[in-house]
Amino acid sequence: MKRKGVLLVISGFAGTGKGTLVSMLLEKYDNYALSVSATTRKPRQGEVDGIHYFFKTRDEFLKMIEADELFEYAEYVGNFYGTPKEYVRSQMERGKDVILEIEMQGALKIKEQFPDALLLFVVPPDADTLEQRLKGRGTETPEIICKRLHRAVEEAEFIKQYDYVIVNDKIDECVEEAHAIIQSEHYRTMRNMEFVEKLQKDLAKFQQK
Repeated sequence: MKRKGVLLVISGFAGTGKGTLVSMLLEKYDNYALSVSATTRKPRQGEVDGIHYFFKTRDEFLKMIEADELFEYAEYVGNFYGTPKEYVRSQMERGKDVILEIEMQGALKIKEQFPDALLLFVVPPDADTLEQRLKGRGTETPEIICKRLHRAVEEAEFIKQYDYVIVNDKIDECVEEAHAIIQSEHYRTMRNMEFVEKLQKDLAKFQQK
């Protein structure tokens, strides 16, 4: 039975460790591919087209929107960012489970266009742990941390629209749990209808005996 990849969306509050989770999945297992976004911003030093981003002119990006070549897109600080359909689908056809690490508005847009997408939301064990992790990064002012916590309150309203919630208490256990959930998706009946229908036709020969 040929295995087709799963489209996986990972979201979570700032400070939950979702970026670390994605990095460890990619490092530990060879069946994952990270979705490469298209953007109109200029490449930074060391960034390579087709690896870090697909760098596009504004006109090229607008043409992609017009041609319905993006699952979702948004404009942020004067630049467009989006998820190209062709790259994602080509990786899935190769059997790769494609990871999109995006915020929840983008995640829900993906789900609208791609109902088979698997949505995972990464959370801390409790609210106090989230605050401690944000403070522990030492990279943001108290005002920014406060804004992120307020944002988490708003984002929590969307968690019920995700398929699974993964608690990141110990990162190694979180990685194993996420991997197990993703791999189990390959055995869902809805993802194997072609095989099931072929088997049904094959079994029909016994009715003729």
